[in-house]
Formats: sequence, structure tokens, C-alpha cells
Amino acid sequence: MEFSEEKLRKWLAKYKFRDLTIEELKCVNELYPNTTFSMNIYTFKDGSQKDLLNLSSTVPVKYHGTSYNIPVCLWILDSHPFTPPICFLKPTANMGISVGKHVDARGRIYLPYLQNWTHPQSMIIGLLKEMTTKFEEELPLYSLSSSDAARQVELLSYIAKFTEGKNDIQSKSKGDGKKSDGAFNKVTIIGAGDLGLACILAISAKGVADKVVVLDYSESTMKGGTMDLEIFALPNVEISRDFSATKDSKVVVLTVNYIGNAQSYLDVVQNNVDLFRGIIPSVAHYSQNCILLVASHPVEIMTYVSWKMSGFAKSRIIGIGCNLDSARFQYIITNLLKSQSTGKDTWIIGEQGENKVPAWTASNSGTSQQSEDLTNHNAQQLLAKRAMEVLKGKGQRSWSVGLSIADLIDTIVNNKRKMHSISTLVKGCYNINCEVFLSMPCVLGIDGVTEVIKPPDEDTVAEKLQSSAASIQDLQEQLKL
Repeated sequence: MEFSEEKLRKWLAKYKFRDLTIEELKCVNELYPNTTFSMNIYTFKDGSQKDLLNLSSTVPVKYHGTSYNIPVCLWILDSHPFTPPICFLKPTANMGISVGKHVDARGRIYLPYLQNWTHPQSMIIGLLKEMTTKFEEELPLYSLSSSDAARQVELLSYIAKFTEGKNDIQSKSKGDGKKSDGAFNKVTIIGAGDLGLACILAISAKGVADKVVVLDYSESTMKGGTMDLEIFALPNVEISRDFSATKDSKVVVLTVNYIGNAQSYLDVVQNNVDLFRGIIPSVAHYSQNCILLVASHPVEIMTYVSWKMSGFAKSRIIGIGCNLDSARFQYIITNLLKSQSTGKDTWIIGEQGENKVPAWTASNSGTSQQSEDLTNHNAQQLLAKRAMEVLKGKGQRSWSVGLSIADLIDTIVNNKRKMHSISTLVKGCYNINCEVFLSMPCVLGIDGVTEVIKPPDEDTVAEKLQSSAASIQDLQEQLKL
């Protein structure tokens, strides 16, 4: 297609820096003469839409002695060149996406050049050249077999429904009762480290799933736990490295964490975010109505990241949060401290770890008489303090967290509508005005969270939760999602 400056001027009439953009596009066309331009509607994560210039081209790559032309498309924002383009691979039906360091399952491209974009040093030509360099290190596409090509058409059709993370597929109601529609209860565990294996064993022992798929996301773990699973072959457990094996899961549990050398805590969290880029979109594609149960660290932030990347409703994204601590807290009060309370109205809420907060809600046990000391605020605080001292000595080992996760899955797939202290979106609670996830007592079932129970708005509880929310929000703002 012949380059037309006149057509570009009409298309870019509303662009803030039209002349600068056109001059740059001229240079791109000279070096990449197969480039084509069009105006199309782009859908952002928040659902808003805008007419943007779409640049389609191919990037020349030499990989293991063979030359390839990698098709890409760049969305040029109306504030260009002061903001970087949004970049995607553009695979044909016979091409598969190789999820890697710089490409996620939907073909979204992430490069240092984009992260460090600064006008006038950064330009589209420089970006395309970096794509060549990075793709020569790790080829982002591969050729599909004829059978896989048919499945790729389906995947590309799904991707076409949203351009940058907007998923318009809504959760369908499953109804009431155990195995609400009589369907197969399939659970996927992503990650085959110690926690992933603990989850598999706990789920199998509890018998809450008809099938468990273990998605081994790391090359190194093939030499460890998954090898043992293959040797001793648990019934109804499948080991896979292909996301298609997770199709139609009721619950998907994320246990993966970045393992490597990082300079700071922020780097560790950012590496986990980058890891999730290659996971969440594929999970959302193959299990469009699943509940995402996040156990990766830090759980509050990774639950938020999962929510943003999946496009799922907030009710279907939960973190394991303080579920284990709450169960232990209730047990300590009832069985070790011999309180007359059933323990069902005592909770650990807020942020997992040192900043967790003990709280009380109205008892849901149906008991008409409560011990007098539990109706007294000071006595409640004393009892909570004693229980917290006992709780402090309890670590969270993989097997104990695995048991807690199996309990959550039991509640979900069997639609028990039980209360658990799990990480959920708390914007609007306790005067928290930012999008953060903290543990709250929630009614849980086949559709995820159906109700959030807010403990009394006591000053100490509110202050601690607000403090946790502020620190989490501060870290979230520093992440590159």
C-alpha cells in the first residue's frame, strides 16, 4: 500500500502532535516499506474506546540460522511521540504465540524500550530494531500443526473480542446445590513447587475435585515434584505444560512465584507481575467462568494484578489472604482457650503477615445465648490478645496452606456458601478509596464472593486497615502492569 501523507493528515486530525508523528511515520515507511496504516477502534482496560492509528508491519529476525518476518501491529496513541505505542504480535492462523519474557499469551509485547520511552530519544524505528534484537534471542512465534491451527483460529477470535485486556464474557450463574449443574469438578494448580504439590495432595485427600490438572510452569520443577507425581501416579491428577489442559476448570489456583536474584522487594514483585502476564490471559481464555484463587506473594497485590489482567468480575478473583490464620484463630479460642463462643464470630482480617488484625462479627451460629465475657468489649480484646499470642508461634508451611486452599475449593465447587477470611476488593470499606485487596469475612460459593461481611468500624481496626491499604496502593502504583 502506497504511503499517503494526505490520508494520514486527515486520520490524525485530532492528534496533539500530528506533524511530529507524520514525520516519524515517513521514516518508518522508508526503512520498512511493507508497513501499512489504518484507523481502528482501540478498547482500553477500563472499557473506554478511541480511534487510533494502527501500524502493521513485519520485523526481520534471524533465529538459529533461519530468517523470519515476525508480523506485529502498533497502536499509535494520540499523544505520540511523548507516549509509547501499544504493541502486539499479529500471528496468522498457522502461527502459535510462544509466551516468554517479552510476550504474553495474547501477544502483547513488553520491552525495556517501551518502559524507558522518552521523547525525542525514543522512536518507532528504534522500537522495531529492539524487537528484532529481542526476538532473535527468543522467537515469539512458532508454526502450528494443522490440528493446532484450527484451535488457533478459535484463540485469535477470542483475542479479537478485546484489544488490551477487556473481557466481555460474564460469569454465568450456576444455581444452587452441590455440583450446581452436575458438571465435572475440575481444578487446576498452576505451579509445581512445594505449595503446588501440597495443594494437590490436600485436594486429593479431601476428594473435592473430580480431576486436578497441574500446570508445571517452570522447566526446573520437572526434575523435582512433578517427576515424583509421575512416578507415583495419583489418581485423577494430570501433569501438563500446555494451557489447553486447563480448559473448563471450576477453580484455578495460582501458586507460582518468581525465583531469582532481584535488587529490591519492588523488583521481586515486578518479576511476579511479569510472570503473571504469561499466565492470566491464557487461564481467562480456557476457563472463562472459573474462580481465580491466588496464593502467590504478596497475595494482596497479586490478587489485584490477576483482577486487572483477567478482566473477570471482582467476585471471581480471590486471594487466600487470612483464611488459614482465621481458622487457627477460631480453633485457638474455642479449643485451647476453652471459650464458650463457637469461634465462628472471630476473624483475622486485613493484610497477610505481621499487619493482620483480629476482629469480631455478629455470630452466625444461631445460638441465642452468648457468654457474658464475649459481649463485653474489654473481655473480647483480652481474649483476642491471648489468641494472637498463641497464633504468633504458628508458621505457614506449604502443607498447612495447602490444606487451607483445599478447604476454600471445597466451599466453592460444592457451593457451600460458607464464610472465609479471603482477599477481596475493599474499596469503599473503612473509608478506603483506592483499589486494593484485603482479607474480609466473605460468603463464598460457586460464583465466588456473594457477600462481604464488614466487622464493626472500630478506630483501631479501621486505622490498621487504612494503613495497610495505603502501603499496598503505594507499591501498586510503582508496578508496570
